[in-house]
Amino acid sequence: MDFVMILLVASYALLAYFLTVRFMPVKGLQTINAEQFQEKASKRSGVLVVDVREPHEYKNGHIPSAINIPLSQLNSRVKEISPKNEVLLYCRTGIRSKQAGRILRRHGYTNLSHLRGGIAAWKGKLKSR
Repeated sequence: MDFVMILLVASYALLAYFLTVRFMPVKGLQTINAEQFQEKASKRSGVLVVDVREPHEYKNGHIPSAINIPLSQLNSRVKEISPKNEVLLYCRTGIRSKQAGRILRRHGYTNLSHLRGGIAAWKGKLKSR
């Protein structure tokens, strides 16, 4: 096997690993549709809705009860999220919220859900700043 073939095989293996990690379900993270998300988010206590998009995305429109903790800051701001609450995560399409769920699971959070399809799937009202 020459060097090019080894590099090609390694590239395919890396791509397969990346796609598997990116799109596989996160153990302990419930994926819910917009109706289920809205029902859970409407509870007055015991639920925290977290928008993991960047601040400029959040300002353009977010679910009214949501707080903004961008995925890029989640590890350093994880203490702002009470582990006693049910945590509902969302982003634009559902990919970053899934990654946020993975991070929170590593920090010991167990009651996690994320919005399938992200805010693009949301049918409820949005609040803009």
